[in-house]
Amino acid sequence: MNLLSRCWHPFGNSIDQSSSSSSSSSSSGSAILSKDGLLWFRDIGKHASGDFSMAVVQANQVLEDQSQIESGPLGTFVGVYDGHGGPDAARYVCDHLFRNFQAIAAESRGVVTAETIQTAFLRTEEGFTALVSELWSTRPQVATTGTCCLVGVIFQQTLFVASLGDSRLVLGTKVGNTGGVAAIQLSTEHNANLEAIRQELKELHPDDPQVVVLKHGVWRVKGIIQVSRSIGDVYMKHAQFNREPINAKFRLPEPMDMPFLSADPTIISHHLQPNDSFLIFASDGLWEHLSNETAVDIVHSNPRAGSANRLVKAALHEAARKREMRYSDLHKIDKKVRRHFHDDITVIVLFLNHNLISRGSVLDPPLSIRSALDH
Repeated sequence: MNLLSRCWHPFGNSIDQSSSSSSSSSSSGSAILSKDGLLWFRDIGKHASGDFSMAVVQANQVLEDQSQIESGPLGTFVGVYDGHGGPDAARYVCDHLFRNFQAIAAESRGVVTAETIQTAFLRTEEGFTALVSELWSTRPQVATTGTCCLVGVIFQQTLFVASLGDSRLVLGTKVGNTGGVAAIQLSTEHNANLEAIRQELKELHPDDPQVVVLKHGVWRVKGIIQVSRSIGDVYMKHAQFNREPINAKFRLPEPMDMPFLSADPTIISHHLQPNDSFLIFASDGLWEHLSNETAVDIVHSNPRAGSANRLVKAALHEAARKREMRYSDLHKIDKKVRRHFHDDITVIVLFLNHNLISRGSVLDPPLSIRSALDH
């Protein structure tokens, strides 16, 4: 099985045609994926530090979740990008964030630090903002697209976790000799429904009593968007994009003196321990229906193969239960209409092999697998 590149072939047009076509044409061999309606999955594969499992289910008319696994000389890089307002920002990030990370790490002689990752995020934000400027006269609606970003990098024996928005990384770690596994959330979330985030926004905008607004039972920044950090959403960051011809629902009535959203990620580092068993990366669509503990228990209690698929299906069963319908009936509902029941869901499970991690194992040839596509 050729692991040089496994691209989930794109269908439809990306806003960045050159990078989209190059990523597709560089793939060697066809993608080994199973399909079950709107669910696509890779049951098991190898990365430099162990095994992985990957799955995505589509709910929107156009898939807004994007994701990737890259494993090579810089360790293993995992990205989950939960787009909103359209797929454009998430596609752009999937095309450029890892490339920027590679380039910045090369400038540091192949050393990965929190600063390496932060700079890659900010460079990607600058690139997307420049693209919005270029497209303003022809596709101004790109200014209202954005994406949450969750990135994990295993470099040597350290896991770096960077987050914008409300995707989540949960660690499953063995509890002594009990045979049990504890769930530990390693990512930070930036959702206005969290009291700490609302307080942060109020402190940043002390003269704006409407910086967070409760609308239809949900707290939103300026009554519009739930997350306070993202790549994209430039209409909430730069006054020159908060005007016609973007849709009136995105335009603020008062002048924008400073950005309401940030692209500066929260980054933590975690020294991997022998008891650390696996990592679950997932977009908010999964966590809307499953708790951290439930997700970890599902992975721990079942075979590795099919772990991501199993988590997605568990979330779908719960989404169906909440609407008092059968999973089999939910399964028959087409994309777009499906969004009334659940969001796009992306799950990547990384299993950790500490012998490989301690040896600094490098996968040769490198692994590159992406879900930057529409289904």
